[in-house]
Amino acid sequence: MGDTFREDRYDKMQYRRTGQSGLLLPAVSLGLWHNFGHIDNQETARSILRLAFDKGITHFDLANNYGPPPGSAEENFGRIFKQDFVHHRDELIISSKAGWGMWPGPYGDHGSKKYLVASLDQSLKRMGLDYVDIFYHHRPDPDTPLEETMRTLDLIVRQGKALYVGISSYSAQETESAVLMLRAMGTPCLIHQPKYSMFERWIEDGLLDVLKDEGVGCICFSPLAQGLLSNKYLKGIPEGSRALSHRGNGAIDETAITPEKIAKAVRLNEIAKRRGQNLAQLALAWVLRHEAVTSVLIGVSKPEQLTESIGCLENLSFSTGDLKEIDTVLKS
Repeated sequence: MGDTFREDRYDKMQYRRTGQSGLLLPAVSLGLWHNFGHIDNQETARSILRLAFDKGITHFDLANNYGPPPGSAEENFGRIFKQDFVHHRDELIISSKAGWGMWPGPYGDHGSKKYLVASLDQSLKRMGLDYVDIFYHHRPDPDTPLEETMRTLDLIVRQGKALYVGISSYSAQETESAVLMLRAMGTPCLIHQPKYSMFERWIEDGLLDVLKDEGVGCICFSPLAQGLLSNKYLKGIPEGSRALSHRGNGAIDETAITPEKIAKAVRLNEIAKRRGQNLAQLALAWVLRHEAVTSVLIGVSKPEQLTESIGCLENLSFSTGDLKEIDTVLKS
């Protein structure tokens, strides 16, 4: 395979400006949360990454703890990067994060300078990179002063280990504080990565407004509510599905998969059909409809799921009637 890619790879993807920065991201980005660990098929992982780039997806999103086991997604990405992408480094946006438990003892978790600096050094080593394009603090840490965490993000940019920095899962108020601190230090907050889907709409209660007002980008994870907003559960939980096999290890929250939500998904699927979309495409388009949303993160286990997801870009417009009908279903 080498590193030969389609010459027309940028022709059909949409690129959006990240807040008020100079950086454009693809409307659909690839997340490596699942399906790139040591337990996964490495040839499939390679095929997904290659297809993504061929389709104009320039942004690959990782974190120190992605796998399983933790760290293995970065290791596998690093190996595939060396095989296929090393000559295309300047065409790629590669991100990583730190903020969840990664190694034993008091310095392997949360938001201290000690942990963030050490974690990024480990991530760069695993991926075989000199720098990442975006480095995130993965979740707020109430016990570390916010200024320490933000000063560390600023330091990491000044050291040349990341070009941009962002935050993930911060509340509207925490985000505003973080953005103002970083701006005062001279390292703007590029982007926020929140969980957002039709079933989880917390960012509509202030966070989106803060991001828009402050000129910060937004990239949403779990837009398909871990598969609930796809055709996967329209006939109930299939035997052998990830929802069953991963229960108990934190990968899938089984309490999220309820008969009520499956019933809503069935009704949303009817709306999707009328729009010429499948349910997943409807759900992705619905997230991307916001002016403040830069990109949506998808996770796929098969190359064909990636092609299908990108199909959401063919119909991103919603009538007032569409949105009202979707809200009626969601509130029922």
